[in-house]
Amino acid sequence: MRPQDRERSGTVRHSSFFEQSPPTKDANALLRDALPLDNKPIKEVQKFLEDITEEMKVPDEKVLEPVERDVRQATLVLNQSKEEILSYIAESKRQEGDHILTTLNEELEGFQKQLEEKDSSIVLPRQKELLRLIGDLEETMIAKFPYEIPEEYAKRPLLMGRATLEMKVLVKNNPNVKDAVLHIVLDGYNAPVTAGNFVDLVERRFYDGMEIQRSDGFVLQTGDPDGPAEGFVDPATGQVRTVPLEIMVEGQKQPIYGTTLEELGLPKAKIKLPFNAFGTMAMARQESDNNSGSSQVFWLLKESELTPNGDSIHDGRYAVFGYVTENEGLLANLKAGDVIESIRVLHGLDNLVNPSYVVRLL
Repeated sequence: MRPQDRERSGTVRHSSFFEQSPPTKDANALLRDALPLDNKPIKEVQKFLEDITEEMKVPDEKVLEPVERDVRQATLVLNQSKEEILSYIAESKRQEGDHILTTLNEELEGFQKQLEEKDSSIVLPRQKELLRLIGDLEETMIAKFPYEIPEEYAKRPLLMGRATLEMKVLVKNNPNVKDAVLHIVLDGYNAPVTAGNFVDLVERRFYDGMEIQRSDGFVLQTGDPDGPAEGFVDPATGQVRTVPLEIMVEGQKQPIYGTTLEELGLPKAKIKLPFNAFGTMAMARQESDNNSGSSQVFWLLKESELTPNGDSIHDGRYAVFGYVTENEGLLANLKAGDVIESIRVLHGLDNLVNPSYVVRLL
């Protein structure tokens, strides 16, 4: 049970905002883009701030000039479109959204003042914080889960939103890394069944003490329990609990279940959670059975030309349900035999419905 080993090769408007952009490689940006949200002003502010990443790669003494311009324009759009942005915030999240918007505006103004000092070292940390605020603000614009779960899956553990997890790994025989602590964001908006299954297993402490079982420079994989079963055996049934293949296609109202996009004749369809980022997290399954995923998961290590952004043969064939968002580079240091000490939900557990565990262990 493993993924394939190879892949084939009035308001100021941002001039390139509506133009074709290269595929996004940043996990946090992919998560922002995957939100079920259509608010052009806040997305334009987001785009100005994301552009800073590429601008900072240019070895030029005047590198801060385009950064200053983007921050000014992001501030201008935010101020000019404040009422429109506010109108998208869900009534139940109005106080939180108002606070984030105020903080975002203050942080942008503070960023502009710092840039006047021409200190480039502050740029990327400030950008990261601003984009975090953008993501938090965008989540307040989602009033309710955007679609009905198909009846056949509706009683399973489901993640009806997002959850942030912390995974601690004990690293063996590596003098450079002893302990690895990674943060993972699971996206239940686009993969509620797959993400819900994983969070349910996390709450059972299923992965605690389990070894990394595959590390070949291409993927990192775990989740195969001791014994003959290749997945989680549900004590309530005595059978391996499986989840269907779950793929959300851009423009669709709900995920496609049980069928690969290739089988549907849509191999090039754009999906909401692509295999673009280092540390993309997906459900492993048997090649011969689309719906055989259970507990085995893998993280993609993207360092070669075999995994080009926007052209991965994994897209539409395996269910992505999250990304490593902090310390993802540590994945490259993990080897088979390293031990997952624990996986814990930091926040978002309230988005899990129909949990199957009876007692949460301490």
